[in-house]
Amino acid sequence: MDKQQIKPINILLVEDNPGDVRLTREALKEGKVLNNIFVAGNGLDALSLLRRQDEYSTIIRPDIIFLDLNLPKKNGREVLAEIKSDPSLRQIPVVVLTTSKSEEDIFQAYNLHANCYISKPVDLDQFISVVKSIEDFWFTIAKLPATPEG
Repeated sequence: MDKQQIKPINILLVEDNPGDVRLTREALKEGKVLNNIFVAGNGLDALSLLRRQDEYSTIIRPDIIFLDLNLPKKNGREVLAEIKSDPSLRQIPVVVLTTSKSEEDIFQAYNLHANCYISKPVDLDQFISVVKSIEDFWFTIAKLPATPEG
């Protein structure tokens, strides 16, 4: 096993639905890759966490972000736009994981430089399968950028 597999993957899950947070945690816990999950329940907290502001000053920078579009305080599109316009954050892959199947949302997410857009299935088993597929691709096949120290 190489060193990359031993170091946990740090995931920021930006999701306001407690049920989806629980399902995502469960699916990742059953997976092959060691991970740490940080959860932000709204867009403002997500940006504060990413910028290590206030109570998030000691948080580890995430290796990947799972972003819902429908969030309180600042929606996912606004969060995505801020992440991708910030030179210190833009290289973090953002997987949009949302209930929306709207072509306009898909187009806008990619236009804002989302790395991937996935519509959440309603069915429990399919949701877990989707999360495991994300894990297989992003943590096993794709190469994530090294996390800067500090």
